[in-house]
Amino acid sequence: MNTIAALAVALQEAANSSFRVYGQQIVHNAKALAQALLERGYELVTGGTDNHMLILDLRDRPLSGKAYAERLSRAGIIANFNMVPGDRRHPALTSGIRLGTPAVTSMGMRETEMVQIAAFIDSVCRQPDDQEVHASVRRDAADFCTAFDVPGIPDR
Repeated sequence: MNTIAALAVALQEAANSSFRVYGQQIVHNAKALAQALLERGYELVTGGTDNHMLILDLRDRPLSGKAYAERLSRAGIIANFNMVPGDRRHPALTSGIRLGTPAVTSMGMRETEMVQIAAFIDSVCRQPDDQEVHASVRRDAADFCTAFDVPGIPDR
């Protein structure tokens, strides 16, 4: 019954016109994040995105996708390590990271904020072993997020 109830709620949300607007904003944000990362010299698996996520191809970087995802996590940015086409690394390590925009879109962020998020990602990836940079990005990202609502968390 829980599954049926969850499906009914999901279908009711999807039938609402605001859900369409939300879905479109997720894609706009993903495209803006992709463009901001491309402008910073990153390679994307598909050269861009047409949906809610993008995959950075980090084969030319010294660390694995898993290592970059761990460092981004320390800096307060959630990413998943992901295989890329022609990946020479083991699937448990990978050469890519996957980023998505639904969570930040739910907070009310738009295309402008994706440029700042790209800057945070770039800071960590350019200096992957600098713990001070990770701590600084974590503080800056937390401060950045205070201007937005986190669904399910009362006003701070």
